[in-house]
Amino acid sequence: MAFTQAPLPFDFNALEPYGMKAETFEYHYGKHHKAYVDNLNKLVEGKDLANKSLEEVIKISFKDPSLTGVFNNAAQVWNHTFFWNSLKPAGGGTPSGNLAAKIDKDFGSFDKFKEEFSNAAATQFGSGWAWLIDDHGTLKVTKTPNAENPLAHGQKALLTLDVWEHAYYIDFRNARPAFIKNFLDQLVNWDFVAENLG
Repeated sequence: MAFTQAPLPFDFNALEPYGMKAETFEYHYGKHHKAYVDNLNKLVEGKDLANKSLEEVIKISFKDPSLTGVFNNAAQVWNHTFFWNSLKPAGGGTPSGNLAAKIDKDFGSFDKFKEEFSNAAATQFGSGWAWLIDDHGTLKVTKTPNAENPLAHGQKALLTLDVWEHAYYIDFRNARPAFIKNFLDQLVNWDFVAENLG
């Protein structure tokens, strides 16, 4: 069974008033994300991995150096789908309810969380991701290089920001800090984060 590209949870132009152009999604979703799906299907064709879930493929291939190509493509398929769901029009601001209380408890304050998350996203050298994770009951901020993700490390992802250059170059050129600030101020889908927290 072939892996498929999940639909974007919003129209290509839905985030234009909030700092991300339709052109970004034409390239990032329409070309980059699609290429990972197509490459993954080619790499697992005719193999046992083709019948596993995407999450299983990620966990198996991360531990096997001979499957690095499979891991990179499988993880990037998963990461991108997770990232699209981390975004919403008129998002950002502050979370509420249990999620807000948990952030306050584990980080000291929402501002401290923002500071940690922004720092992780800004200091990830080269390509990678910044994450808010649930690490066995404690919320933490982490960052991963290239395709790596919390799933590969047995952690639960709650929120991510893609800091590969193609994620922000159309909208922000080389100004990654402006992209990070815009994400936190206008785009974070806190409902999705709360659902992941459970």
